[in-house]
Amino acid sequence: MRYDLLAQQALRGVVREALRIAEDTGLPGEHHFYIAFNTKFPGVEISERLAQRYPREMTIVMQHQFWNLKVHDDRFEAELSFDNIPEKLVIPFDAVKGFLDPAVQFGLQFESVPAARAAKTADAVKPSDAATEEPVTEKPDSEAQGDSPKIVSLDSFRKK
Repeated sequence: MRYDLLAQQALRGVVREALRIAEDTGLPGEHHFYIAFNTKFPGVEISERLAQRYPREMTIVMQHQFWNLKVHDDRFEAELSFDNIPEKLVIPFDAVKGFLDPAVQFGLQFESVPAARAAKTADAVKPSDAATEEPVTEKPDSEAQGDSPKIVSLDSFRKK
């Protein structure tokens, strides 16, 4: 049994449910999300302009200016503005590499999904209408495609 992969999938469910709350009721109080994802992952849909700007990884911020958030079991969609140009993004949960809600110092970092599972996800993902977000940063290529997955302890995000 691959408990490490089972745990990763369960934690991706935390991201999905947090986004579902935002979809249903909006973001309460000061909550906002930084979501880092692999732009080359099968099923990711971003414009060619964004793909050129963020060839491997990008981080979006969901706070004040995002629209049409739609959360599905395997992906989410949103519309965001990049340099005052509206963009639609579709992001499979398996493409998500990191999630942070700075309002409560809660964060998760994920290992890469195995290629076989990524291909299976891509077959299941169908294009749909929605999802855009604001880019925050792109990690340097050396970090974005690191050879070894990195896991961050939740303790490093908690207030002391």
